[in-house]
Amino acid sequence: MAENTTSRTIVLSGGDESVQLLGKHDRHFSLIEDKFAIRLIPKGHELIIEGSAEDVEIIYIMFQELLAHIRKGHLLTDREFEYALKLTGQGEVDQIRSLFSDLVLVTNRGKQIRPKTVGQKRYLEAIRCHDIVLSIGPAGTGKTYLALAMAVDALKNKQVQRLVLTRPAVEAGEHLGFLPGDVQEKVDPYLRPIYDGLYDLLGIEVFQKYREKGIIEIAPLAYMRGRTLDDAFVILDEGQNATSEQMKMFLTRLGFGSKAVITGDITQIDLQKGRYSGLEEAPRILSDIEGIALVYLTEKDVVRHPLVQSIIKAYEAYEALKERDYHEVRNNNKRSF
Repeated sequence: MAENTTSRTIVLSGGDESVQLLGKHDRHFSLIEDKFAIRLIPKGHELIIEGSAEDVEIIYIMFQELLAHIRKGHLLTDREFEYALKLTGQGEVDQIRSLFSDLVLVTNRGKQIRPKTVGQKRYLEAIRCHDIVLSIGPAGTGKTYLALAMAVDALKNKQVQRLVLTRPAVEAGEHLGFLPGDVQEKVDPYLRPIYDGLYDLLGIEVFQKYREKGIIEIAPLAYMRGRTLDDAFVILDEGQNATSEQMKMFLTRLGFGSKAVITGDITQIDLQKGRYSGLEEAPRILSDIEGIALVYLTEKDVVRHPLVQSIIKAYEAYEALKERDYHEVRNNNKRSF
């Protein structure tokens, strides 16, 4: 072994640990060896890490953190492994433990709900520590689902007595009257993502029981006017489609013993021209108020198909280019006069 190299040994307790840690057909090998100056040598129930002292040590620490996670009964996914490797490459291997140890709740089907990125972890901490949280970020960053998970957890632990979940039904507009059914049936399509999240977290039977007893209320934003919501976990989803007036109305509904989370993506505003987004405006108005947290999630926090990150980045670059071209045209027009 060369003078500047070293080795460490990981002891695995069985084949399942090996598969989770190294991936099916050892697919994680190349991911690690491409990024770090090391070589991985499997030897029975041992894994030898050999290479530069610095890289060997950091990969050894990463493996130990992941093994501790696996040994607590969690099934490590390829995506989680890749994210842990990314944190390690950024010198943030210490974030792995706090990230994977943050268990929000276990669903009725045994699914463990945890943050999958550092941004999501920061989002959950904000909800725990603040009565009002505004979460802004692109699609796929878990804004709504994690807020619902925290709401369900608060309900199960009797921190609140009910959940109130709402969305602006701006897409309905004048077309609402043409849809079949009563008012609830007309707006249900716009609330479908909330239903889907709660079905997954609670199961359909429990959800329906809570709904019938009034423990869970799902309604369009317009239904919130004139109410005071005590002992409730309140979520406003798709907040970018709430007008300034609606946002003020919603935020002032909060009563004693309640929490509110507002989520949205300010790059996907569907309001008619001339109407200003309340979510785009709120951070400027509320940023200095103690007890209110503002959390920005980015494409780095996307937990959908890997292509979604690339799509979001491509659109951001395109929008930036359009903005630059727009200003160049305006400046050229001014000079021509």
